[in-house]
Amino acid sequence: MTTKEHISKNFHLAWPVMLGQLGHVMVGLADSIMIGQIGTIPLAAAAFANSIFVIPMVFGMGMAFGLTTPIANADGEGRADKAGSYLRHGLALNMFVALLIFLILLGFSQITHLLGQEPEVVSLSGSYLMIITSSIFPFMLFLTFKQFAEGLSLTRFAMVASILANLLNVLFNYILIYGHWGFPALGLDGAGIATLTSRIIMAAMMYLYVFKGKQFKSYLQHYKHIEWKRKQFRKITQVGVPSGLQYIFEVSAFAIAAVIVGQISAEALAAHQIAISLASLSYMMATGLGAAAAVRVGNQLGKRDYPTLRAAARTTFAMTLVFMAACGLLFFFGRNMFPLFYTDDLYVAGIASQLLIIAVVFQLSDGVQVVALGALRGMSDTKIPTFISFFSYWGMGLLPAYFMGITLDMGPQGVWYGLALGLTVASILLYWRFEHKVKQLIHE
Repeated sequence: MTTKEHISKNFHLAWPVMLGQLGHVMVGLADSIMIGQIGTIPLAAAAFANSIFVIPMVFGMGMAFGLTTPIANADGEGRADKAGSYLRHGLALNMFVALLIFLILLGFSQITHLLGQEPEVVSLSGSYLMIITSSIFPFMLFLTFKQFAEGLSLTRFAMVASILANLLNVLFNYILIYGHWGFPALGLDGAGIATLTSRIIMAAMMYLYVFKGKQFKSYLQHYKHIEWKRKQFRKITQVGVPSGLQYIFEVSAFAIAAVIVGQISAEALAAHQIAISLASLSYMMATGLGAAAAVRVGNQLGKRDYPTLRAAARTTFAMTLVFMAACGLLFFFGRNMFPLFYTDDLYVAGIASQLLIIAVVFQLSDGVQVVALGALRGMSDTKIPTFISFFSYWGMGLLPAYFMGITLDMGPQGVWYGLALGLTVASILLYWRFEHKVKQLIHE
C-alpha cells in the first residue's frame, strides 16, 4: 500500500471514532459550561466528583478496549465464530467490571471529606457523584458493543449514537439544571440525571445495532450456544487489564492533580476544570486515531504482514502530529475567549487561559503517547507499556506537579508543568517501544 492509501484507510477508520469520542467528551463539556452558569462552587463540585469518577471509569474503558485486538485478530484470520465468542465473553466480563466499579465508588463516596477540599464543594458533590456512578452500567454496555464493531472495522454507528446522546444530554441539561418545561430546577444533580439518561439511550442504540444488524449475523449465528471458555476470558484480560491500568495511570494523574489544585482554592479548581475539559477534546479525538492504529495493527498481525503493520502505524503517528499541532494552535489563539464560555468570573477565566498555554506544549506528546498505546495494544504488547505509563505519569508527572504547584508555590501552573513533563516522557518511551517490537517481529 502507498502512503496515500494508508492515510485513506486510517482516516476511514479513525474519523467516526474521533467524532464518537468527541461525543463522550462533549457530555462533560456541556455539563461544565451549563453548570458554570449557576456558580463557581457547583463547577468546582462537578470537577471534584468527576475527578473521582473518571479513575475507575477509564479502567472500565481499558477493559472494553481489550476486546478490539482479539476481535481484529479473529477477523484477520477469517474466524467469524471466534469474534462472536469474544463478544459474549467480553459482555459478561464488562458487566462484572461495571458492578465492581459501582461498589468501589459507593464506598469511596463516604470518605470524600478527607481529601482536603472546601466543605461546600464536598457537600454539593455527593449526590451528583452517585448519579453519574450509576451511569457506569449503560456506559460499559455501550463500550462492549462499540469495541466489537470497531474490531470488525465498523466504526460509524457508534459515532452516530454518541453524537445523538450528546445532543439529548444538552437538552436534558437545559430542562433539569435550570428547571424548564415544568420540571424542577435540580442544579448539579440535574446534570447528573441528564448524563445517566443519555448513556442509557446510547447503550440501547448500540445493542439494537449489533443484535439486529444484518452485517453481524455471521458473527452471532450461535451466540446463545457459545460455551464459556477460560481461554477467551484470559485473552481479553491480557489486553484489557493492562490497558485499563495504562488509562488509570494517566487519568488518575490528572484527577489527583485536580485534588492538588483544589487545595489551592476553589477558583483554581474551577479554572483547572475549564482547561482540562478543553484539552480533553483534542485528547479524546486523538484516541480515535489510537483506535485506528489498534485495528490496523491487529489486522496486519493476524495476516502476519509486518512491513504493512509498521507503515500503517507510522502513517497514523504522522496524522496525529498534524492534528494535535492544529489543536494546539487553536488553544493558543483562543485561550482568552474559550474560558468565557464557562464562566463570567474573570479571575477564574484568567487562570484557565494561562493553563491553556501550557496545554499547547503537551498536545503533541499527548497525541503520540495515545497512538503508541493503541498500536502496542494491537500487538497485544501491554506489560512493558503499563510500566512505562506508571513511571511517566506518576514518577515523572505527578510528583513534579505537586512539587512545583505546592512546594514551590507556583500554583495551578506549576501542577500543569509537571503533567506536561510526564506526557513528554511517556510519548518518547512508548514510541521507542513500538519501533523495538516491530523490528523484533520483522527480524523473527
